[in-house]
Amino acid sequence: MKNTFGSSVAVTIFGESHGEAVGVVIDGLAPGLPVNDEFIHSQLDKRRPQGTISTARRESDPFLIVSGVYNGLTTGTPICILIPNENKHSGDYTELRRTPRPSHADWTAECKYHGYQDYRGGGHFSGRITAALVAAGAIAIDALRAKGIKIGTHIARLADVQDRHFSDYNEDITRLNDMIFAVLDETAAAQMHTAAESAAADGDSVGGVLETAVVGVPAGVGEPWFDTMESVLSHGLFAVPAVKGVEFGGGFDMCSRRGSEVNDQFCIDGDKVATKTNYSGGINGGITSGMPIIFRCAVKPTPSIYKEQDSVDIMTKECKKLTINGRHDPAIIHRARVVIDSVTALALCDMLALRYGTDWISQHD
Repeated sequence: MKNTFGSSVAVTIFGESHGEAVGVVIDGLAPGLPVNDEFIHSQLDKRRPQGTISTARRESDPFLIVSGVYNGLTTGTPICILIPNENKHSGDYTELRRTPRPSHADWTAECKYHGYQDYRGGGHFSGRITAALVAAGAIAIDALRAKGIKIGTHIARLADVQDRHFSDYNEDITRLNDMIFAVLDETAAAQMHTAAESAAADGDSVGGVLETAVVGVPAGVGEPWFDTMESVLSHGLFAVPAVKGVEFGGGFDMCSRRGSEVNDQFCIDGDKVATKTNYSGGINGGITSGMPIIFRCAVKPTPSIYKEQDSVDIMTKECKKLTINGRHDPAIIHRARVVIDSVTALALCDMLALRYGTDWISQHD
């Protein structure tokens, strides 16, 4: 079972939704990086359920850093962070031992682990595990910010409600990083809440699209072919539960346009080479161009809904009806955006370390 991501900076996650704790080990992060407990807490707050459009399972997420940090600074040795699971209703999942939920990992987990998996709350496949990624990502985000690299994600779409596009990247990213419900248009935020609440009232759920911008990444980072910047980022992004699609820059919309419309023509901006447009999303040939990295993630509707659905009894091989109990989100996209930020930061730390060496991120002018 492989739960490790990264080469120079490697991240390993562990734990189950209803186990004692979830956690993460970060190996290869440079020594001397500040570790801000308050910032880690604030990032975990963004992932935590909020209001009527989130699950009733509420965890305070008190984390414990058990290695790799001394006197508030990274030591360069593996960092281990533990986050206890506190609010567990394991009895809600008894029926699911033999009746898989549609569009969950229950059946595929059974096929891979032959019934030995912890099925409670989705076990190791639960979005609960992303709390560990957010804690690790907070350290990476802080380190990148000190190097002038900023990451921001907004809810570009929830159900059929659209947010506005990025305008001033630096200003928009700063605003988003102070928000719990990350949108650029307040009117859209109210409409998104209404759409999610309407789905919840029907016992249903909604999905959407997250759009991420990264500014400050130097040109020349990434490898051609198999370790392109797109492929490494996508590798991490597809590990986030419910992400079913990733596109960069103009993405699929470019397929119906001509090259003359979407080629990013060059110009000089101050003393730097830049492009007049950014349809390529800041990456060409798998390597960063110095322009903002732009990508979008498709987030499917939460599969746990309260409507009756068709399933099977995997023991008797008979068809049966399933009605899910427990506590579930009618929308998870607003909670997922900080996970996207975190995975992006961890992937960038790895790629930058491969390019410049592991100590580069801790060296400042």
